[in-house]
Amino acid sequence: MRRGLIGAAALSMLVAAAAKTEATGESTAPVTSYRMAPDAQELNGSETTADAPLLKPGAHTYKDRVEPGQRKHYAVQLDAESSAYVSAVAVPRPGDSMGARDGISVSLEAMDGTQCGVGRHRTFLSAGGAYPVADYAERVAGAGGACKAAGTYRFVVERGDASGGDPTAVPVELKYVSVPANSASASDPAGDRTALAAPGPGGGGVGVQGGGVQGGSGFNDAAEIRPGVWKDQLWPGETHFYRVPVGAGEQLAADARFGSAPDAAGPPYVITGVRMGLSNAARGYVMNKTGGYQGKPATLSLTTPAAAGDSGGAGGDAARGMRLAGWYYLQVSLNPKVGQGNPGRVPVTLTVDVGKARKEARQPGGSTRPTAAVAVRHRDGRLRAVGYAGVTTGSLLLLGLGGWTLAARRGGE
Repeated sequence: MRRGLIGAAALSMLVAAAAKTEATGESTAPVTSYRMAPDAQELNGSETTADAPLLKPGAHTYKDRVEPGQRKHYAVQLDAESSAYVSAVAVPRPGDSMGARDGISVSLEAMDGTQCGVGRHRTFLSAGGAYPVADYAERVAGAGGACKAAGTYRFVVERGDASGGDPTAVPVELKYVSVPANSASASDPAGDRTALAAPGPGGGGVGVQGGGVQGGSGFNDAAEIRPGVWKDQLWPGETHFYRVPVGAGEQLAADARFGSAPDAAGPPYVITGVRMGLSNAARGYVMNKTGGYQGKPATLSLTTPAAAGDSGGAGGDAARGMRLAGWYYLQVSLNPKVGQGNPGRVPVTLTVDVGKARKEARQPGGSTRPTAAVAVRHRDGRLRAVGYAGVTTGSLLLLGLGGWTLAARRGGE
């Protein structure tokens, strides 16, 4: 009798949840949340410049929470020879609505308040659902400036304005990566057993055509993939992480093809329905792509400059983010609004390639600029050429590649 009562109560709860989903369009999908490192040490960053807890480099990972408008300080000790990358990953609850100006800013400061280089700000991309965001503040060896000397510095994490969104504290994961001045590789920020020496040409192993993969929830459990074609599935509101080895002088190209929604009628059009992002071996921002989705196939593509290359100052965030060789982290997200009235999973196919980049290309007037190009196998089996260049030459390169691709398609018809 007791067992029957429990079963009836459980059934009643399920019916109520289903009624709520039907009435509000909310998805009850089992969305996976970001998993912090299992051995992450809990800290409480100081809200003043005094008594800031110490972050150590290497395998250590830390976690804290930051409220809207809050500014937290952590101490880091830098030597005079190594490059330092101190990162923060902010993790809103999947599907939460965040304020339009909400996000995190990260910076590295000397004890007198002088900022080391440029601070970084990342929003939660919350047009319908927030995603984990990450970036670092850095001190590059040999770069000069106010923070070139050895000593104690402060890493600062500041939360944005939550007006119009979720005002609760957001978990943050903190990591300090130190890279010797003569090295282009970073230790794995996930605390992996292997120091990331540059992988061999082509990135090592090759993925199985059409092979299945279960993406991880974050940097700590990202699924390892190699060049090839990989299939996964996403619930609305979910973000999956994958790690790809990229050696010095190589560039990464990736397509994410989101398939049809399970419901033939399809969800409403969502302007930022699909997303593909990329972070580097020290959890630094490289690039982010978003696109509209309405239940029909949609594809996002990205191509990076060469890893551990000399960009000559061109390329902005992408060139800065590709400063290191090692694991690069692809992130694929599906906006929770896609699940309105349809909590089913959406198939996603990742096409990934890693190849040697051409170092230079002759520009009009005889000057050279760092560029890169790699042949990437398209989802229909044909090869397409994609390239990356600095801001001043990017448009010309894209136009040229567009004509090249069109000619190749016509030749194959």
